[in-house]
Amino acid sequence: MPNEKNDTKSMSLVEGSAIDDISIDCVILGFNNGTLEVLLVQHGEGDSKGEWGLPGGWIKKEESIDNAANRLLEELTGLDNVFLEQLKVFGDPKRVSFRRVLTIGYYALIKREDDKLKASLVLTDAKWFKIKNIPDLIFDHNEIINYSLKHLRNRVRQAPIGFNLLPEKFTLLQLMKLYEEILDIEMDKSNFRRKILHMKLLKPLDEKQQDVSHRAAKLYQFDQEIYDLLTQKGFNFEF
Repeated sequence: MPNEKNDTKSMSLVEGSAIDDISIDCVILGFNNGTLEVLLVQHGEGDSKGEWGLPGGWIKKEESIDNAANRLLEELTGLDNVFLEQLKVFGDPKRVSFRRVLTIGYYALIKREDDKLKASLVLTDAKWFKIKNIPDLIFDHNEIINYSLKHLRNRVRQAPIGFNLLPEKFTLLQLMKLYEEILDIEMDKSNFRRKILHMKLLKPLDEKQQDVSHRAAKLYQFDQEIYDLLTQKGFNFEF
């Protein structure tokens, strides 16, 4: 998010209608080469210049909170229509030392091959970090990430939202590795295969991996109709 001390005035002048003291911070998660990653941004000005934190910003007075979160996400990644859920309000009085600032936490799941990261006037860099190798971040952003991961671990056991992190076509091993990363556990390959195929959630394709050094594996797609049904109904998927 913007530097909360020095950027409040500039944001208000630029946008003319920002809500002071309430911001949005978004945990943007991606899955790349079998590893769960989070997108972080480096500030280019203010007291937090050179430091890393979560992407975010201020809410315009004329927009809803969800619309603000979607706008900020699209401004950074170039993506719209992505999976985005609100977490909670983080309002510890000491989360920012010099003033009282509430932030509404969100998390997003995106396909890494689709993102088009953009810098801005106040951000010098945007970079993906492995979820197990996150540096010390500004304010309470490490806490927000940890909370989002706990929330995601609960959600993937109740709805198949993890597919939002996968490419359109994927292997069963890629899917298993994704769940292992999210849940931080090791799975039995045959047991996972049996359970996931029993759900009828996947469509087997008459295709295999291309340009791989190992034996090419069969590719799958998720069934959108079953996906929507399970997302609506929920389920209890014990791995």
